[in-house]
Amino acid sequence: MKNIEEKNNSSPRKRGRPPAFDRETVLAAARDTFWKHGYDGSSIADLTAAMGITPQSLYAAFGSKADLYRETLDQYRRMPRPEPGNPFQDKLDTVTAFERFLTNSAKIFTAPEHPKGCMISTAVLNCAEENEPIAHHVASMRLQTLDIFTARIERGIAEGDMRPDADARSLARFLGAIVQGMSVQARDGATADELLALLSHALNQLKTYQVRQEA
Repeated sequence: MKNIEEKNNSSPRKRGRPPAFDRETVLAAARDTFWKHGYDGSSIADLTAAMGITPQSLYAAFGSKADLYRETLDQYRRMPRPEPGNPFQDKLDTVTAFERFLTNSAKIFTAPEHPKGCMISTAVLNCAEENEPIAHHVASMRLQTLDIFTARIERGIAEGDMRPDADARSLARFLGAIVQGMSVQARDGATADELLALLSHALNQLKTYQVRQEA
């Protein structure tokens, strides 16, 4: 049975006086709760206990459980990566760009300081009907990542480091499936080394479309 205060978690509430806590700190606590238990599995009681605030303070500061979740997803995307920088914007060849992205993913998914897996790639795959707007929001974030993958492969084709017959969208979906698979396996206990070994096979597949540069 869901908590009564969660039934209308997407309806805005009036904001009270400014909160007496650090927003990023309590967001991180909420983020890890959602990350570990999922959206449906995280009750208002769970969230306020982790954040160290009252339900009234949560609603005053964040509006609703749904709005809080969206903000924690944004914070998750801002988290520091083991290897800094944006490999899809840096001046790298396509294979190296994906190698850095996937390596970062493997290390983040298995890091001991926070829950395992990816907070986005396998989030809210099944949910209660009233939470479908949240499921659609997370799905749109996954689609954005797929678009980024596609654009990076298309850039590689345009710049000549990927073969012109490479199907950018299909390869992007393949690499997205690798990320989702790594997330699930990390939650099931796979180590960073095991995920790195897995992604080497994905990179070998990507390399079959790579244009070898003459020395």
